Amino acid sequence: MPNDRPELRGSRVSGQGVVTSGSYAAYRDDWLKLHQEPAIEPELPIIDAHHHIWEAPRPRYMFEELHRDLSESGHRVAATVFVDCRSMYRKDGPAQMQCVGEVEFANGVAAMGASGVYGDTRICAGIVGFGSLHLGSRARPVLEALMQAGGSRLKGVRHISAWDVDPQLAPPHPDRPPRLLSQPAFREGFALLSELGLRFDAFLYQTQIHELTDLARTFPDTPIVLDHAGTPLGIASYSGRRSELFIAWHQAIKDLAACPNVSIKLGGLGMIVGGFGFHERDHPPTSQELAQAWEPYIHACIEAFGTQRCMFESNFPPDRATCSYGVIWNAFKRMTFGASAEEKSDLFARSAERFYGLKVLPEPAPSAAPLPAT
Repeated sequence: MPNDRPELRGSRVSGQGVVTSGSYAAYRDDWLKLHQEPAIEPELPIIDAHHHIWEAPRPRYMFEELHRDLSESGHRVAATVFVDCRSMYRKDGPAQMQCVGEVEFANGVAAMGASGVYGDTRICAGIVGFGSLHLGSRARPVLEALMQAGGSRLKGVRHISAWDVDPQLAPPHPDRPPRLLSQPAFREGFALLSELGLRFDAFLYQTQIHELTDLARTFPDTPIVLDHAGTPLGIASYSGRRSELFIAWHQAIKDLAACPNVSIKLGGLGMIVGGFGFHERDHPPTSQELAQAWEPYIHACIEAFGTQRCMFESNFPPDRATCSYGVIWNAFKRMTFGASAEEKSDLFARSAERFYGLKVLPEPAPSAAPLPAT
């Protein structure tokens, strides 16, 4: 079957008819409808720390699709954070400035969410754009333009560095050469973030976590969040090696957690690179099945970073290839059944609110003063 979807470079079609490319698999609404669940702990406030919005043909996941997922899930999502996905770039103008269109677009979606017309969720309350940090010092006008386009909602930038020698994991991309985070030009651009008050989202594979650790140690004043639990691998040349790879991933996570300027997003395990294979089944997984498969990774991250530096993310729509919005949040809640109310507040909302500088949740009630001794 020929690839007529230019956005999915190097795409393939599996025997089950699932279109895949790199870390991405196209979701199927008819398949997702085969399993739905009522929300667990529906009153627990959530800030979805990571999602995307894009037009066809990836397939389409615009405001309407996201709003439907939020509304039908039954979960109390107070706000969301939009993260760059090469969506709605400007058609014209200097090539390095075309990414500003994405932030303009996300800010418009945020205005729709803030209007209250579509419910209480502050959709795109935080925005993370594309950093163009490979431009070195020439990234400054791009970053300033992103800040102007996003206003107070622009919280930081992401520059994907996910790379592997296996092209099945990383189709060639000019902005993502090997060892990007160590390149002098990238670090020259990265140095601008702290000066401009911006945060950095990192998306890379588990084999590259040590590169982020070195970057975080070099720039201790720049807040960094690692996306997708460090993206554990389980396909292509990494298939059938889960135990071995978990040990290596776990050590890399513990090393990174020693950097106090780094936080981590708990999610992204529904992407196909993890090798869990739920997207190839005849029936979608239950939240119990997801929790059982993902719990070792989630618990290891929480143990290493602590709840105050961990935040759950839906990573929709990429993780929508595995399950529905309601089911993924049920899985996260199942994995935290033993947590305290304060720990859950951090994991599901407060950590994201602190990291991104959002102000969407009510202030926690002060502790009652002790009664005077009599």
